[in-house]
Amino acid sequence: MTVEEIERVAVLGAGNMGHGIAEVVALSGYDVTMRDVEREFVEDGYSSIEWSLEKLAEKDLIDEDPEGVLSRIEIEVDLEAAVAGADLVIEAAPERMDLKKEIFAELDEYTDDAILATNTSSLSITEIAGATDRPERVCGTHFFNPPVKMDLVEVVYGAETSDETAETASAFVESLGKTPIHVEKDVNGFVVNSVLGPFGDEAGWMVSEGLYGIREVDAAMVFRRNYPMGPFELGDLTGIDVGYHVRTEAGKEVPPIVEEKVEAEELGRKTGKGYYDYESGEGADYERDQGEGVDTVRIEARMINEAAKLIGDEVATPEAIDTGLRLGAGFPEGPCRRADELGLDRVLEKLETLYEESGAARYEPVDYLRELVASGRTGKDAGAGFYEYGDEHDYVTISTTLEGGLLEITLDRPERLNALSREMADEIVHALEDADLDAVRAVTFEGAGDRAFCAGADITGFSGIEPHEKEVTPVHRVVAEFPRPTLAKIEGYCLGGGFELALACDLRIATDGSTFGFPEIDLGLIPGGGGTQRAIRMLPDARAKELVFRGNHIDAERAAEWGLINRAVSEGEFETTVEEFVSDLVEGPPIALRKAKRVMNRGRDGDMEAGLEMESQAFGILLGTEDVAEGTAAFSENREPEFRGE
Repeated sequence: MTVEEIERVAVLGAGNMGHGIAEVVALSGYDVTMRDVEREFVEDGYSSIEWSLEKLAEKDLIDEDPEGVLSRIEIEVDLEAAVAGADLVIEAAPERMDLKKEIFAELDEYTDDAILATNTSSLSITEIAGATDRPERVCGTHFFNPPVKMDLVEVVYGAETSDETAETASAFVESLGKTPIHVEKDVNGFVVNSVLGPFGDEAGWMVSEGLYGIREVDAAMVFRRNYPMGPFELGDLTGIDVGYHVRTEAGKEVPPIVEEKVEAEELGRKTGKGYYDYESGEGADYERDQGEGVDTVRIEARMINEAAKLIGDEVATPEAIDTGLRLGAGFPEGPCRRADELGLDRVLEKLETLYEESGAARYEPVDYLRELVASGRTGKDAGAGFYEYGDEHDYVTISTTLEGGLLEITLDRPERLNALSREMADEIVHALEDADLDAVRAVTFEGAGDRAFCAGADITGFSGIEPHEKEVTPVHRVVAEFPRPTLAKIEGYCLGGGFELALACDLRIATDGSTFGFPEIDLGLIPGGGGTQRAIRMLPDARAKELVFRGNHIDAERAAEWGLINRAVSEGEFETTVEEFVSDLVEGPPIALRKAKRVMNRGRDGDMEAGLEMESQAFGILLGTEDVAEGTAAFSENREPEFRGE
């Protein structure tokens, strides 16, 4: 079966994951039947979809009326009726092996050629598939919660899953606008949970051994290493008992602090108290300066060791692992890329020392890591590690080409909608500052993939900024001041820091399906890369303030009417229009163009520097407020923020 043959999908389960998956499938144009064992359950799931679609529509995040999406969703209680005519079945029942095997045995009877997928996050695909007479057509499709927001799906092979089944499942995931990664062997925890496990586990051992306090470890991992949450804060969010049961069921030793919390029934946010107090206390109240001196390499080394095990056992590639941890756990970069930056020899030395001192099996370096170091593949500085590296001009988050006087810079993080990270900002700056001005006549910026130019900034990646710092990152200034004409080629989302990047360019051309906006206000922030100052200079006050104050999106047609972009054209006209502009820039008189740009910018921006400094100071101050913490948490938890002006 190919993805083109999939027309009807059945989703079994109407809980948080089930109704979320059904909503995503319907949003992508498929007919879907959502089934649960009780009418009440399936109706509750349907109501949750209605609520979610209304919220998406209010924020202009969907191109169709909610009623149109709902018209493609049917609800059912009878299993045989639910899967009748389905080309793909996605099971999202509770995580009980006996229940899943019972369902798959029935699916074997009620379906013919359908692909049978399970949304399990931890159970064996091979064992589930064993309940059928066609294990080659069974695979895992592990969506992450909430499915509407999370881009990642792990496509997992069972022992007998065919390549055709896995490839069709991957193509289906892509048709939903999600990013699949292949987990090519049926291992416990798959990729993301396998590598993420040591993040909380090792933190637990460090605190249990009395080396550091909870707040110290969380502060170090967030403020020094730029993770979106500290390991203890994350444990409180997901439930301390969840991690406890995963470890014990896998036969792993549990840190004493975890056992203590489970025995005391202090399980995190859901019980009001865990590692932090959410009822009478202030929750995760660690502060920036508490993390100094914490051995962060100890935690990262264990995650890297787990990643090396997966690669050595041919479970997943470094690219798949890094994509999985960025999208599934919100890591600022993947563990393999971070390992290459740390140095694999340093990681190996840390693990060997810990193993020799403790004798604990969790520290024993895996063979693949030892082999890499022994062969001289110790990381980026050595030219190779998990990845191959060339000279210093080989970029990770962007790609560049120079031909015929045109320097093309592509923002290359499609799995994150080309979100602007600190690394990406630094690489753009390097590409421009390193450019041969004798060879470059013009520069274009575009986003990889077909969904976004740049959907915003990774806020956690800029968490180290201090309120007194003059600018968050020089990227917007460097783009604006580059002495050659610059043009933003915009397809899809152009939001937040990405919108600011486009506004820093001299010219902007967009497809008519593109979307623009400054959503920072919903996080309790303001644009921090020149957005407030460029918007107020390009627009009447009322329109600039509407963009910033309300955080709403506008379409390309309105952006063109307001003068924010030069053209809004159809997809069919896009490349032709861009080529016409680029031709004039590349073939025009370079000295005159350079002078024109400088004179026009200086004449317009007489007091721009003061405005940018005020904006950056305000942005830095806001990053440390409780409102930003609340806004970011609400976004992660798919709820409305409750700002208190703190």
